[in-house]
Amino acid sequence: MPSAARRFGDASACWFILPCLLALAVTSLYPVGFGLAVSFTNWNWGSQLDYVGMANYADLLADVEFWTVMRNTIVFASAATGVEVALGFYLAVQVDKLAIRTDLLRALIMLPLMVSGIVVALMSKVMFDPFLGIVNHLLGLLGLGPSAFYGAAATAMPSVVAVDVWWQTGFVFIIMLAGLRGLPIDPIDAARVEGAGEFTIFWRIKLPMLRSLLVTVVIIRAIDTLKVFDIVFGTTVGGPGLATEVVQTFVYRTAYSYQQIGKAMATMVLFSLLILAVALSLQMLQRRGEAGR
Repeated sequence: MPSAARRFGDASACWFILPCLLALAVTSLYPVGFGLAVSFTNWNWGSQLDYVGMANYADLLADVEFWTVMRNTIVFASAATGVEVALGFYLAVQVDKLAIRTDLLRALIMLPLMVSGIVVALMSKVMFDPFLGIVNHLLGLLGLGPSAFYGAAATAMPSVVAVDVWWQTGFVFIIMLAGLRGLPIDPIDAARVEGAGEFTIFWRIKLPMLRSLLVTVVIIRAIDTLKVFDIVFGTTVGGPGLATEVVQTFVYRTAYSYQQIGKAMATMVLFSLLILAVALSLQMLQRRGEAGR
């Protein structure tokens, strides 16, 4: 009898989640299937819609511009994720050591998260203006020459990365601070009684317990930076040249400027495979870390 009741409960649970599954199918699976189907055509938003098979994929894989865009995307994601995680974790560790109330400090660090990406981009354009921007004015006071920032190929990508770091470091900070303050206190107190220093406690006790959370934050930020659009579009629109062109701006330009919807969808399919590979690799790393503890 208990097994029959359990089966009835499982069947009832399936009916409760059925609306969510249907909504997921409509909002996620259908767009994915539609995009995949369009990637095999030469659709131009109009009456032209011919099946071209793998031609779009072959053209992309042979296109030097495509590989430049992919490299730019990976460079941006790697740099932004690395700096944001390192800086956010460092700030969390330092704030966690403070014996005073940190409400105002935490609010200030999290403040950039309350601003939308396109607004952050426009603000940075004003601040990094070669002639009227506050950043070049401060550099002049320090005796340093003015920089073109977004206007030069050598400085455009570092400038975009710096803006994203300012914008999103607070996310890493608040997650890691919550993790630090949620650690069990007994192992830490026991280590202090045994004479362990703060560095040893952090390296041997706190960091291993935070490893899973840290990898999760890396996964979230890596996927988010790989999908970057608003910061790049609002600052450089991918320029100068292809210096900051990333996959999302490349797809936007291909679809709306060149009317090559099939090629744009093929780009997104290949890019989705890259994101899937990155996510699976990081999750595998997370499982190995948990198994090694």
